[in-house]
Amino acid sequence: MQTYLEFEKPIAELETRVSELRDTAQSGELDLDAEIGKLEAKSAKLLRDTYAKLTPWQKAQVARHPERPHFKDYVAGLAEDFLPLAGDRAFADDPAILGGLATIGGHRLMLIGHEKGDDTASRLKHNFGRGTGRQSG
Repeated sequence: MQTYLEFEKPIAELETRVSELRDTAQSGELDLDAEIGKLEAKSAKLLRDTYAKLTPWQKAQVARHPERPHFKDYVAGLAEDFLPLAGDRAFADDPAILGGLATIGGHRLMLIGHEKGDDTASRLKHNFGRGTGRQSG
């Protein structure tokens, strides 16, 4: 089930209606393709209009959205391989920062990203994205 932010509630209502119409149409009783198309277009327009005029706080809410993709998701979707690198053997790893070598489109490169975790165990492992609080040097 998708999580909607407060300002996305009208969009959620339209998407729920589209889903209900699709379920009804699948039963084969009615041809609702035209109505579904209209609602999908209305939902897409409302989505564009809503996101075109977000307040700074709404932008922060989107950035913190619980279903927003994480670094590991981008790595899994983009990199042909990923070799994580960690530690300098003189101090400690920062569990909130992940990095490693990867290949994307035949190019070898270094990926570095921020990871908060997506469930309780991984959030604890990555210290909720806050880092270690320690600095070397």
